[in-house]
Amino acid sequence: MNASGLRRSVLAVPGSSDKMIAKAKGLPADAIFLDLEDAVAPIAKVEARARIVDALNSDGWGDQIKVVRVNDWTTQWTYGDVIDVVSGAGRNLDAILLPKVECAAHVQALDLLLTQLEKEHGLDVGAIGIEPQIESARSLRNIDEIATASPRVQTLVFGPADLMASVNMRTLVVGEQPVGYDTGDAYHHILMTILLAARTHGLQAIDGPYLQIRDLDAFRRAAGRTAGLGFDGKWVLHPTQIEAANEIFAPRQADYDKAEMILDAYEFHTSAAGGGRGAVMLGDEMIDEASRKMALVVSAKGRAAGMTRTTAFVPPTS
Repeated sequence: MNASGLRRSVLAVPGSSDKMIAKAKGLPADAIFLDLEDAVAPIAKVEARARIVDALNSDGWGDQIKVVRVNDWTTQWTYGDVIDVVSGAGRNLDAILLPKVECAAHVQALDLLLTQLEKEHGLDVGAIGIEPQIESARSLRNIDEIATASPRVQTLVFGPADLMASVNMRTLVVGEQPVGYDTGDAYHHILMTILLAARTHGLQAIDGPYLQIRDLDAFRRAAGRTAGLGFDGKWVLHPTQIEAANEIFAPRQADYDKAEMILDAYEFHTSAAGGGRGAVMLGDEMIDEASRKMALVVSAKGRAAGMTRTTAFVPPTS
């Protein structure tokens, strides 16, 4: 796994395509998931497992987080997906993305199977993470028990298309507002529910895909909404969306610089040398402990993204 744990851009790659897998290795996505579910036809699923194992064990990867999305527990493929992939390439796998998670039992069943496989193949128990995908009204209602079902859980992932169908939302365009919903954001409650559960339980929150891959401006708008809420990243379906996602889910340079200035100024002014004050002025703005907490969020995201500050705090001389 990459050292930063960033998932600003999560690239979906069909597990049945050697060509797409090979291309994905050199792309600057923070995470890549090799798909055995929706992107693979039923007749190609078993064969795709072997392709994924070969790909994970081959050279050419960067420091991307490497994930495999298996089929959901209602199908006949799930246990075979997990057994074949972990048995064949468990040492080169960071997490399993589990779709259509409805309750804690779905996560717990995967946890138990992973533990058995890790023991059998001499892998570190617990090293392979789980990324539950929230895709129905029921899963949204059960989100806290899903988030805490296993210590392996690393992220909560929004699956918009299936969730939209689950609640009978009247739209055929994933990521856009339904016709007739002309005020606000129809997805706000869903997104905030996922985000609050993720933050409550120390997990990352990942937005799902925007399917109109040729409309980069629309992708930017959709990604900007969830980045503004506080999501950590978003799925990308095409290489052209990667750079946009990496940019949008990292702080703007001015915001990163300001966050670092707030942290430096607050540290100085609350120290004995700075007078031990709890609320001070930074330029025209008052900062206090709450300001420090907000700045820590922006600063952490910027540092993880490798950003360099362009300003420096200079303590006052009097």
